[in-house]
Amino acid sequence: MNFLRTLDKNAERWLLLVFYVMLVITMAIEVLRREIFSYSSIWGEEIVRYSFIYLAWIGAAAAVKERAHIRIDVLMHYVGPRVKALLYILGDLVMFGVAIIALYWSLETVHVSAKFGSVTDGLRVSKVWFLMAVPVGFGLMMIRLVQSLIRDFKSLRDGTPVYEGDTLFD
Repeated sequence: MNFLRTLDKNAERWLLLVFYVMLVITMAIEVLRREIFSYSSIWGEEIVRYSFIYLAWIGAAAAVKERAHIRIDVLMHYVGPRVKALLYILGDLVMFGVAIIALYWSLETVHVSAKFGSVTDGLRVSKVWFLMAVPVGFGLMMIRLVQSLIRDFKSLRDGTPVYEGDTLFD
């Protein structure tokens, strides 16, 4: 149970760290190869590109978890805690609906790629591994949205202030 709690708390952080380190190291190697040896590889460019794609989608899920995604919250300063909770619940339900649609269509893209056996230009690896970034990201978002909805319904029921995430600037 402790492992699951740690995984729930840090899953996106660990994944982001792995992809970020992979991106930075590969990019550094490629810059050195290009500047010192006047040679660059296709695989390095692809690893950087696909690492960045995974970073973006996992980062989106992390933003949903922390309520750090971009939103216009001027109205939130003028409403009470119950209305605020209801507005967050409505927003999360709409986002969940969008995530279901996006997950379906992104899985369709992965299915087509697998069906026709498309591979990347440099690595010659199945594109399925890289196209899976989108459904993985939306799947993680959906999990985090369910957690957020449960937390918000509990706040609504108990009358406690709803979780608004950490603010960057005050």
